[in-house]
Amino acid sequence: MKNLILLHGALGSKVELIALGKSLSQKYDVHILEFDGHGRTQMKYGFSIPDFAKNLHTFVVQNNLQGADVFGYSMGGYVALYMASEHPELLGNIITLGTKFHWTPEASAKEVGMLNPEIIEEKVPKFANYLAQLHGAEDWKQNMRYTAQLMYDLGNNELLENRFASIRNPCFIGLGELDSMVSLEETRHAVRCIPNASYYNLPNTLHPIGKVDVEVLSGTIKTLLG
Repeated sequence: MKNLILLHGALGSKVELIALGKSLSQKYDVHILEFDGHGRTQMKYGFSIPDFAKNLHTFVVQNNLQGADVFGYSMGGYVALYMASEHPELLGNIITLGTKFHWTPEASAKEVGMLNPEIIEEKVPKFANYLAQLHGAEDWKQNMRYTAQLMYDLGNNELLENRFASIRNPCFIGLGELDSMVSLEETRHAVRCIPNASYYNLPNTLHPIGKVDVEVLSGTIKTLLG
């Protein structure tokens, strides 16, 4: 079976992709990577897009997954494309969903403003408990602080847009129909700038991975990869 790597998003962990992996496992040999500082994975390189690309590079080489296809949700898609801009030979097809491509200081400030662990613990305890289950009772707060810094850095040092032309892998760039974090405009722009990219839409889909219909997404991935 063809190898397929699944990549989670910011604030997430590999646990969030287990159900998707199971749904895809009859057709693909599924591998789920957890980035440094997420879930129960300790920090090896650091907490940035280049560091997460190193995670992916190491994962591919150590597990002999050269040429594997990749599905990256949100930040996971950003990481896959970033690594492909440097090492296109290591990956096959790349599918992204809900990946934010256009970062500005204003966009970063908006996202960072919602990433205060103390306020979330007080105002949105259900979400805080969910993150504690993913990362640990206290580690989720550090993960959120690191994520806020990562988003701040993206807003002040766009990493991917000037690399679009160097990505040679076949890419399927997707957006949920009801996604309020990522715009259709920035998604379409990425499709226009990446040489072998095409766009797909996931109907009735919000941004959070927990709101995505697993079977619909699984079916879409199978259709795109053929």
